[in-house]
Amino acid sequence: MRVVVDAFGGDNAPNEIVKGASLASNEYSAEITLTGKEETIKKIISENGLKFYGELKIVDTDDVISMHDEPTSLVKAHSESSMALAFKELAEDKADAFVSAGSTGAVVVGGTLIVKRIKGIKRPALGGIIPAPKGHYLMMDMGANAECRPEMLCQFGIMASAYLEGVEGKKNPEIGLLNIGTEDTKGGELQKEAYKLMKEAPINFVGNIESREMPKGICDAVITDGFTGNITLKLIEGTSSTLFSLIKEVFYKSLPNKLAALVVKKDLGGLKKLMDSTEVGGAPLLGVRKTVIKAHGSSNAKAIKNAIGQAIKFTETGVVEKITASLSEIKEAKE
Repeated sequence: MRVVVDAFGGDNAPNEIVKGASLASNEYSAEITLTGKEETIKKIISENGLKFYGELKIVDTDDVISMHDEPTSLVKAHSESSMALAFKELAEDKADAFVSAGSTGAVVVGGTLIVKRIKGIKRPALGGIIPAPKGHYLMMDMGANAECRPEMLCQFGIMASAYLEGVEGKKNPEIGLLNIGTEDTKGGELQKEAYKLMKEAPINFVGNIESREMPKGICDAVITDGFTGNITLKLIEGTSSTLFSLIKEVFYKSLPNKLAALVVKKDLGGLKKLMDSTEVGGAPLLGVRKTVIKAHGSSNAKAIKNAIGQAIKFTETGVVEKITASLSEIKEAKE
C-alpha cells in the first residue's frame, strides 16, 4: 500500500512529518510518497538517518498552503502546493490513502473537489476520535460543515456506523444525535427532522444525547453539525488540558502531595495516555471516494505515524465501499 503524505502541512512540518512517515513506513510496511520541497525533505532524512520501507517517492514543490490562506485557493492560487499535489496523487490512483496535518478547510476542499464525493453523499464530514473512560467514541461533523440540513446529519450517522464497523471492528455501533434533551421533541427543526430520518436509517440509532453524557462514552458515535461539533471538540480539549494542569499544581503544593504523586504516577500516566490525541492520529474525512485523514495541526512524529496507520486500516477494511452500500440500501428501500 502507498500512502501520500503532505510533508509541509502542520505546525511541526516538515521535520516531524517526515520522521513520522519514516516510522509508519517501517512499522506498517507501507510505501510512502512525500510532497514538498525535495531538497529539504532529503536533508531531514539524511541528518536523522531515516529509513523507508520500499521505494520512497518525493513530489517536489516550493508552494505551501497555510492556515491563513483561503481554503478554496487549494484549487486556484495554490494548485501546485504540497497539499494539492498530494491530493492529485490520490485522485490519479498513484496512492491509496492521503494524510495531512495542514489546513482543515483546505483538506475538506481537496477531498471534495479533487478526490470527489461518493455518489449520493451531500457533504463529506470530519469524524474525530474523542477519549472516554472505556475507550473512545466518534464525533462528527468536527468542522467541515458549519451549516447542515437534516439529511446531511442522517448521512453522517450512516458514515460513522460504517467507519466504526470497518476500522474499529465494532458490531452494530450505537449512534446518537447531540441535542439539548433526550426526548424526540427537543431541539430545533434541524434536530427534530434529523431524528426522524436517523430513526428510519439502517443504523443502530439510540436517540438524542445530551452533551453532559458525552464524556461518559454512552454511545459509539455522536452526530452533530460542524459548527457545534467544532466548538464541542475545543471545549473538551481545553477542559482536559486545564484539568491536568490543576492536578499537577495540587501534587506540587507540598512534600506529602509530592510523595502521593509518586504512588499514583503510573496510573496518572495511563490516564494521560488515554487523553493523548497523538495516540489516535487523525480525523477521517468521510464521504469522499478515497481515504483522507486529517491529522491534528500540532502533530508530532508519533501522531503522524498513527495517522498513517489509521489511513492504512481505513483503506484495507473498505469503509468507502461500506458507506456506498449503505446508501444503496436506503435508496432501494425508498423505491
